[in-house]
Amino acid sequence: MNSRLKSIESGTVTTVQGFVAGAVIAGIKKQDILDLAILCSKTPCTAAAVFTTNAIKSAPVLINQQHLQNGKAQAIVVNSGCANACTANKGMAAAEEMAKSVAKKLDISSQDVLVASTGVIGIPLPMDKIKRGIKEVVLTEDGGHEMAQAMMTTDTFAKEIAVQVQAEPKGFTVGGVAKGAGMIHPNMATMLCFLTTDAAADAEFLQSALKKSVDSSFNMITIDGDTSPSDTVAILANGLARNQPLSKANGKLFQKALDEVCLYLAKSIARDGEGATKLMEVIVEGAMNEIEARLAARTIASSPLVKTAIHGNDPNWGRIVSALGRSGARVTEAKLDAYLNSICVMKQGHPLPFDKQQASASLNNKEVLLRVNLNLGQGKAIAWGCDLSAEYVNINSAYTT
Repeated sequence: MNSRLKSIESGTVTTVQGFVAGAVIAGIKKQDILDLAILCSKTPCTAAAVFTTNAIKSAPVLINQQHLQNGKAQAIVVNSGCANACTANKGMAAAEEMAKSVAKKLDISSQDVLVASTGVIGIPLPMDKIKRGIKEVVLTEDGGHEMAQAMMTTDTFAKEIAVQVQAEPKGFTVGGVAKGAGMIHPNMATMLCFLTTDAAADAEFLQSALKKSVDSSFNMITIDGDTSPSDTVAILANGLARNQPLSKANGKLFQKALDEVCLYLAKSIARDGEGATKLMEVIVEGAMNEIEARLAARTIASSPLVKTAIHGNDPNWGRIVSALGRSGARVTEAKLDAYLNSICVMKQGHPLPFDKQQASASLNNKEVLLRVNLNLGQGKAIAWGCDLSAEYVNINSAYTT
């Protein structure tokens, strides 16, 4: 981490000054667990967001795209247990009603409320439970932890972070929470991420900075190759740090902090893949350009054959180069190098002898590194994924039953 960035112990979205949050058990899920949360800034915010690239978009995504046309927001309401996706006009009305209920509670405009829902697709929101829950939410400065828990579906742990930025003349803080464990694939995964900062920033810069951070973090993770109608990453900037408004000219340190927060949350999602036992990092170097490097890295990380081999500690490196070959990146076999962790298994297109037991043992860790060098150009990219286990099938074969 940059020496001017400091990770805050137990940091979350409400570690940032001026933000409060809270969550309740609204009864949307079968279990008695937190499933509805609100995040709010005490003052209006500049806002930006990036949404799913799936052609099927949930009602909350469509509503948020409308609400963010002015580049402003002040609150976010999120529920788990129901995605409010593929719910037609009733879903749109429900999302708007959620925004209006929160706006009434906070005495702000419903236009300044963003809505997010995650869970099962194709079922209507239980609006009586949601409206009652919204009334019951108590907002506190420690409520970010509750919010992180209320967003979870098949996640096994809450994902949250806050980073303090030491800048002249005034520093600022960036915080975030995220959820996601299944239906995760590059170009926005099935995940929700909400970011906060007390930095002042103009809307154009905030949108640009967010997109850049998402491209190098959330858009480079994969769990199972599926994307969701609900994917949303949103950031609220309330300006309470009283810094000179950030722009492209003076926003480099903010960009680094935002990158750090997004990367931490993205890797946490990959690590927590449904049924996963390992975090897999795939580094592609020497591609013709960055676009091809990203394509190659994501293809390897999402390959079911690679993922199952890693799960079984099987040093079957042919699966890696086969995935690379179908990725669409330009590859010359005679120039290709490949590594399993630190063990070189191919050099300049020639397979190298290696101790299979040693290689298998090196894969028997919670973090595994796969690296290929195409030796064609300067393009480099990193993707993150996880192994594929029988437990993934168990979880998703009985998701609604």
